[in-house]
Amino acid sequence: MTGVPASAAGGSSQASPASQTSRGPQASQAAQTAGAVVVPSEATAEATADAAAIADPEDAGRPPRGAKLAAAAVNQASVWNIANLLTMLRLILVPGFVALMLADGGYDPAWRAFAWAAFAIAMITDLFDGHIARTYNLVTDFGKIADPIADKAIMGAALICLSSLGDLPWWVTIVILGRELGITLLRFVVIRYGVIPASRGGKLKTLVQGVAVGMYVLALTGWLATLRWWVMAAAVVLTVVTGLDYVRQAVVLRRQGIAERKAALEETQA
Repeated sequence: MTGVPASAAGGSSQASPASQTSRGPQASQAAQTAGAVVVPSEATAEATADAAAIADPEDAGRPPRGAKLAAAAVNQASVWNIANLLTMLRLILVPGFVALMLADGGYDPAWRAFAWAAFAIAMITDLFDGHIARTYNLVTDFGKIADPIADKAIMGAALICLSSLGDLPWWVTIVILGRELGITLLRFVVIRYGVIPASRGGKLKTLVQGVAVGMYVLALTGWLATLRWWVMAAAVVLTVVTGLDYVRQAVVLRRQGIAERKAALEETQA
């Protein structure tokens, strides 16, 4: 019977000691080096995780220390953006405007001019802060709350000062402020059904109101005093008309919301 060599019986997948010896120590060292590159990388990660868990088991699976503080710092810093700073400036200008408006009895043309400058700056910032916040994604919860407060505060302060000085009839102040506060409350009432969008008429109303109040803040005489009366009349008309339109939109929005809820309930029961 013819004998079969051991190398042939074992197949090509197994190498004899003689063949390994013939390859020399360099081949063995290269194989060990390749294994050292791949395997210890996973082992090191597991060992690091195990060591962290052993050192403090409660910290295993938690985010790195200081991560929460860093996230809170970023969120806090986001409040201090340019849009919110403009809103804060408008809030700060309110007491300054009142002080300038009522300085020396409230009838000094120079102080009234300074008061007009403060009012104009406040109205200009009102035009830009919301646009900047929406354009550059700087909308924050603080801005959503502070912006309408600042708007109502500067306009309300100007109207009350003018009426208290006898420059503007009280009924005008009551109509404008009543409309502003009423629409704000109405928005909160119907917010469960949807949001009432700002209309072009509302934006025009805000612009005309700002111009009219600004003209009354200045100590104007002659034909300019007559002109400001007409501008204020236009502002009052726009205030009433847009207010009624907001009421109409709120009623329609509420009816649609109730109808949709009723339809969804009937579909669920069916």
